[in-house]
Amino acid sequence: MTTGKPNPKVDWFFTKAKQWQEEYKRLRTILLGCGLSEELKWGCPCYQSEGSNIILIHGFKEYCAVLFFKGALLKDPEGILISQTENTQSTRQVRFTSAQEIAKLEPVLKAYVKQAVAVEKAGLKVPMKKTAEFALPEEFQSKLDENPDLETAFYALTPGRQRGYLLYFAAAKQSKTRAARVDKCAPQILQGKGLED
Repeated sequence: MTTGKPNPKVDWFFTKAKQWQEEYKRLRTILLGCGLSEELKWGCPCYQSEGSNIILIHGFKEYCAVLFFKGALLKDPEGILISQTENTQSTRQVRFTSAQEIAKLEPVLKAYVKQAVAVEKAGLKVPMKKTAEFALPEEFQSKLDENPDLETAFYALTPGRQRGYLLYFAAAKQSKTRAARVDKCAPQILQGKGLED
């Protein structure tokens, strides 16, 4: 795809948006102005350098954002990079609630994009936590303690499948909900399946 030019396949994202129209337009102009190419990935505008994903535009009810794929590796002198959740390892967001905010941060955003491209060109990788470093929710540990077959089946899963379950269980705020999720997923784990299988 041509660098610095809008991709017609991505236009629908911008035209369908009911919210953040002006903000998206500004972000798109800035990112294309950084010499990135534009693709549509995961239903969102994704900006690449030499075929590698650098940054994504997405929106939520309360804010729109750009997401740096390797944001954890960027220096953040302005303190604007946000980890979406406590379990996010690599990506970081910069959130906006107005076009004025984007205009004000444009030089900073361009500098961060330049830095992100340099990180990608250098081949740097975000060190990921091992599955064993994720906490086992108490409700799941209890179930594993009382059912050795479940424990054997869980640890036989691939690390990615294990993480998927651990993050899903831990995401529930109430113990009752965590326990219900564990009960619901136990048969799937015993079958050697992941959360999305």
